[in-house]
Amino acid sequence: MRIGTMIGSDRDRPARDRVANLIADARAAEEHGFTSMWVPQVPGYFDALTAVTLMGQATSRIELGTAVVPVQTRHPLAMAQQVLSTQAACGGRFALGLGPSHHWIVTEQFGLPYERPARLMRDYLQVLNAAFTGQGRVDVENDTYQVHSPLDVTDLAAVGAPPVLLAALAPVMLGLAGGQGAGTILWMADERAIAEHVAPRLAKAAAGAGRPAPRIVAGVPVALCAPGEVDAAREYAEQTLGHAELSPNYLRLLEHGDARGIGDVMAAGDENAIIDRLRRYRDAGVTDLGARVIPLGSDITARAESRRRTTEFLTDLCPNL
Repeated sequence: MRIGTMIGSDRDRPARDRVANLIADARAAEEHGFTSMWVPQVPGYFDALTAVTLMGQATSRIELGTAVVPVQTRHPLAMAQQVLSTQAACGGRFALGLGPSHHWIVTEQFGLPYERPARLMRDYLQVLNAAFTGQGRVDVENDTYQVHSPLDVTDLAAVGAPPVLLAALAPVMLGLAGGQGAGTILWMADERAIAEHVAPRLAKAAAGAGRPAPRIVAGVPVALCAPGEVDAAREYAEQTLGHAELSPNYLRLLEHGDARGIGDVMAAGDENAIIDRLRRYRDAGVTDLGARVIPLGSDITARAESRRRTTEFLTDLCPNL
């Protein structure tokens, strides 16, 4: 299992410092030896693809990916144009994390319909995959899109097409992730949900389509702390990262495992406890860990020290567990 990192929203940072902080985060992750860095697309904040482009110019080795960009807000041809531009800026180190998002974002925030997301994703992928062939033109007609357009952004023979990883939770979406994509990016999935629900469906779909073994990128909160602080760490994770009740997709995923929220998914405790938990994720089939460091403490100084300790511990596990 490759050890990567997942950053949080930039909402707590001053707007004037966001570009500099994103670049600094990417450089630090590369210097620490992480294999990948995953950037969220949070509505109303810094654009994830733009962030990855900036990070790509400031780094040379680390894989940079989005986790995840909603498909409803960008036409697949416009997405392909931006993605290929980002891939060129990253020198072939970009991974596109893509998903249908949730009704409370798409409908309640954007005012767009949230209907038959799996069918939309199927049609969306057909356009993207055609765009990533490097033929210089995209001609696709399906139930959702009628696309006939030139597309010549970068030399795909030199940088390669980016892997497309879907935020896939339900069986149909997992079939698309394995059969038409490179795998899945998960959030709020514990070991049993991955081993019994996610991994078998992905593998079956990939094998049926004659595609390589799919990647499973798991976003997992991590907090290095004393055993007596674990319950508080899980409660804090629930407060800051939880809210599964807002998203039926997450609730259905949780039913396949033992977790009841993000606090149950996180790896928290001393060094041995964290290693044991991460090994269970590895053994469940996770190929890439997106470690979301959770800083603990009553003030900014304590939280900064907590972040440093957890990050340095994860650095000792890099690049692979």
